[in-house]
Amino acid sequence: MKILLAGAHGQLGRALVQPLKHMGELTAPNRKTLDLSDGQALKDALESIRPELVVNAAAYTDVDRAESEPRQAYLVNAAAPEIMARWAAARGVPLLHVSTDYVYSGAGDTPHKESEVPAPLNTYGASKAAGDEAIAQSGAPHLILRTSWLYDATGHNFLTAILSAARTREELRVVDDQIGAPTPAVLVAAIAMEILQAGDPHQTFATSGGTVHAAATGTASRHEFARAIVDGLLKRGCALETKRVIRVPSGEMPTPAKRPLNSRLSLARLSERFGIDPPDWRTALRPVLDAVARTEKKKSAP
Repeated sequence: MKILLAGAHGQLGRALVQPLKHMGELTAPNRKTLDLSDGQALKDALESIRPELVVNAAAYTDVDRAESEPRQAYLVNAAAPEIMARWAAARGVPLLHVSTDYVYSGAGDTPHKESEVPAPLNTYGASKAAGDEAIAQSGAPHLILRTSWLYDATGHNFLTAILSAARTREELRVVDDQIGAPTPAVLVAAIAMEILQAGDPHQTFATSGGTVHAAATGTASRHEFARAIVDGLLKRGCALETKRVIRVPSGEMPTPAKRPLNSRLSLARLSERFGIDPPDWRTALRPVLDAVARTEKKKSAP
């Protein structure tokens, strides 16, 4: 099977490369060889590779910068998925696409269900919602995996941002009114692979409902997540300066892009249709902190 993986060098893409290689002949271009903001280049790549499965783990994920670069965000998050979906629809090729909790409004305090109508608060969320809708309307065999608060031991994400700040600052101020499920990239990759290996993707995707949430279980505030990161690394012997993690409301930490307060995702469909029950977010965090601690200790070794 020929497989095209877009976004292979992002945090989720890196976690998918090796498992997908075991499934077939994988093509995993980087940004230099495949610029997803160039629609014609993407069409040419699809025609050249002619994959039998397309996995789109790519996205423009700089949430704040998207407010000043909406065109770029829409090119990558909406136009590129639409091109993939139309190509896949014309050839009956299954498409697995990764989306985000930011497509939801963040209203209320109950978990969002896949059937909920998107109501994004910012440009990033709106561009991702547009990409999801284009895929859903394309007629392609597809599965949209929506995840939340994705992180990894490397790259640009909440965990690495907290780590960077904790190295030099005695006090961190972190919002406590944004609630979600911190989810490591390796967990989403594992869920995606379990679904892909469950059988013929055409049939599997057809019975999935089109969209499925994929995240860790349990919930945390951004403050709780930050505390878990700092405390976990200190227990692992990492040299950090942070002594206090202070909780603050979002109003005291303004950002260019408005964030949803409620990023809880219902995982009922994932369990009912695929029999997948992810671990609690704290359990999923441990091996990532182990990896970070090993790297930190190597850096500080004489």
